[in-house]
Amino acid sequence: MIAARRLGLVTASLIAALAVALPAAAQGKSGSAPGQNKDKKSTPPSSSSLPALTTGASGASPLSWIDDASLLAPGSAALTISVTRWSGAGTSEVDAPIVDAAFGLTKRFQLNATIAHVVGSVDGTGPVGGLGTSYFSAKVALLDSPDVKLAVSPLLEVLGEGAVESLATGESRYQIGLPVSIEVARGAVRLFAATGFFTRGAWFGGGGAGFQLTRRMGASMSVSRSWAKTGVEGVHRDRSEISGGVFYFVKPQIAVYGSVGHTIATTDENGAGMSVGTGVTFLLAPPPRTARKPSRRR
Repeated sequence: MIAARRLGLVTASLIAALAVALPAAAQGKSGSAPGQNKDKKSTPPSSSSLPALTTGASGASPLSWIDDASLLAPGSAALTISVTRWSGAGTSEVDAPIVDAAFGLTKRFQLNATIAHVVGSVDGTGPVGGLGTSYFSAKVALLDSPDVKLAVSPLLEVLGEGAVESLATGESRYQIGLPVSIEVARGAVRLFAATGFFTRGAWFGGGGAGFQLTRRMGASMSVSRSWAKTGVEGVHRDRSEISGGVFYFVKPQIAVYGSVGHTIATTDENGAGMSVGTGVTFLLAPPPRTARKPSRRR
């Protein structure tokens, strides 16, 4: 058990450190550096086929694959309804509503679905309105101890209309992804990290920490990076982001959260900008089982 704890802590720390170090090393090469590209517009998240990485207050908000490795209890469900506003150079985008649902089937198996609606621009020059990129996944616990958890989440990604327009000829809007996440608990602190890939050649990785501040309030911060091959020499698709947020349980079954994120070492073409989000989560627990009264024998 001690070895497993050390392995989990080291793995989470290494992934988080890499996610910070790689964008920092490329900071000087960013096309979004001050004084450059003043006339360019940033690409909205819904128009990019890079994996969405915005992380919310709990470390596992909708449209995020930098997830922890915890699962819902069997028979439990969680429903999150949220709104996110992204703003970049010369343009902005609002996703409303974003609906995220999860249902625990067994102790080691959970189903998830995330569907977003993109508010289109009035003049037609901004984001493409309608359904955004949607995700349908299963979460499987490979290791489920009190201190160290490991999970894999095979998923189906359905790109929205805006992201489809950025695909190369012959690429499909339907993609398979395989995120792997790890979580290490240390009292009121949780370390989590994730990495994975999509079949179109996109990868992502990152990590962070969650903190239980009070009985009802918590916070988290994370750093993440996604990248993809383009097949065009000199053209790179790479986006990195640092984010954080807080959540508060107004009731044992209802929590509200707010989050903010900002890209680092990211060009306008790859979606440089800031994201602000808020939402509410409803937790549904299964009804308690009533003990059967022993039947009387005659």
